[in-house]
Amino acid sequence: MTNLDISEVVERTGVAASTLRYYEEKGLIAAAGRRGLRRQYDPGILDRLALIAIGRQAGFSLDDIAGMFTPDGTPRIDRRQLSDRADDLDRTIRRLRVLRDGLRHAAACPALSHLECPTFRRILSNAHRRPPAPDSEPGH
Repeated sequence: MTNLDISEVVERTGVAASTLRYYEEKGLIAAAGRRGLRRQYDPGILDRLALIAIGRQAGFSLDDIAGMFTPDGTPRIDRRQLSDRADDLDRTIRRLRVLRDGLRHAAACPALSHLECPTFRRILSNAHRRPPAPDSEPGH
């Protein structure tokens, strides 16, 4: 299979060209070369970008994801790290369910003021407990 032009990669994956360049800067991907001024990528880039997307959706930082590849680009994913992330997601899901249920209660609560509602007060008391923000990337 022939190399893919950067525009083909963008079209097939939906990943912005600026993000592809950023991923190159971070060492997550590498261009196979250039045709004129346009980057060319090995077709395996599509799988690699899919793995990066899954890692991002799971909450891994770009540095974490970079560590999940060998220098030649082969995935080397620590199963314990995946299990720990799944545990983190379970905790987040439980927290979000409690928040959702509390908001639904507050929306229908007959109390004159939300501040009189014990459920809403509990939401307020837990509001400072936020998960850390993921690192950012251009265009996202």
